[in-house]
Amino acid sequence: MDNFPVLSLLILLPLIGAVFILTIRGDDRVVERNARQVALWTTIINFLLSLFIWYNFDSRTSNYQFIEIVNWMPSLNINYKMGIDGISIMFVLLTTLL
Repeated sequence: MDNFPVLSLLILLPLIGAVFILTIRGDDRVVERNARQVALWTTIINFLLSLFIWYNFDSRTSNYQFIEIVNWMPSLNINYKMGIDGISIMFVLLTTLL
């Protein structure tokens, strides 16, 4: 679980849910009901994922945690870097709760 891209999943999960909602077909009532279900489950999973991050966050250090570094365009020296610190963990929890 150490190398699992949990922050990237936290960001991409609403987009994945939106793609599922766009693929729903049927009557208006069926589409409305299924879209609400997909949105609800996407939100719940996203919030549980943020609780996982909060539970595994080490507040004794000021370093970034859950760091993800991927060479995106090595020829241009462009990397994808993401991490979370003590202040941003609260913003992540607040955003996923809302």
